[in-house]
Amino acid sequence: MDTMTFTKIIGGFCGALLVFLLGNWAAESLYHVGPSGHGEEHVAGYEIAVEDGEGEAAEEEEVDFATIMASADADKGEKVFGKCKACHKLEDGANGTGPHLYGVVNRAVGSVDGYGYSGALVAVADVWDPEHLNGFLTNPKSYAPGTKMGFAGLKSVDDRANLIAYLATIGN
Repeated sequence: MDTMTFTKIIGGFCGALLVFLLGNWAAESLYHVGPSGHGEEHVAGYEIAVEDGEGEAAEEEEVDFATIMASADADKGEKVFGKCKACHKLEDGANGTGPHLYGVVNRAVGSVDGYGYSGALVAVADVWDPEHLNGFLTNPKSYAPGTKMGFAGLKSVDDRANLIAYLATIGN
């Protein structure tokens, strides 16, 4: 390798380093806000006021579920059932990924023949009355730890009440 090729290689590295350093300096001067140090307390340019979620949960718990259940709409519950029908069937004896839901309201827990339940359900309730269904549908994993049901739950108390009202019309 001759001297001219070596000089070109060194010049290329020096030029790339110069572009990198100048680009870094320009970016810092354009986008850096505040004093020279990082991690200090800064004043927000704008603030979005957000209410604590505790107020909503407290209001939701204050209302008696039986009162909400009395005004539940089975037709709306049929639409909510769309979230369930991937795993559950409404025909008597037709189990899917989950047990059939024919006559589930006020049915004994774990009583569907031919379906292998996890032991967690039998430990939390004897009968699927509206109160137990409401608790389970809110968050199945926390209501019955160890359950095989992988559904996250229905957050809306009205959706749960409407779904239970709909299920009460099937097979009861």
